[in-house]
Amino acid sequence: MLSIEKKTNGDQLTIALTGRLDTVTASDLEKEVDTSLENVKELIMDFEKLDYISSAGLRILISAQKIMNNNGSMKVINVNESIMEIFEVTGFADILTIE
Repeated sequence: MLSIEKKTNGDQLTIALTGRLDTVTASDLEKEVDTSLENVKELIMDFEKLDYISSAGLRILISAQKIMNNNGSMKVINVNESIMEIFEVTGFADILTIE
């Protein structure tokens, strides 16, 4: 189960995720990202309440990062220890801006 909450502030978009981002729920986030990034200069992914991320979720993060490299910037905030470990093992810690 994944809950997606979006907040817009000017050209900044925050997407807060709650639950599990896995092969079952990744398509929901992919749809949100695909339809929400027009006119966005700063994308913030808030992982405060995200419990788990799979390779399907990582793929969407990379896709969003590529889009935002052209449009502005993207950062991931409030990452817990287990997800940070996944980022470090996969090399995503070197690719993403994590705060």
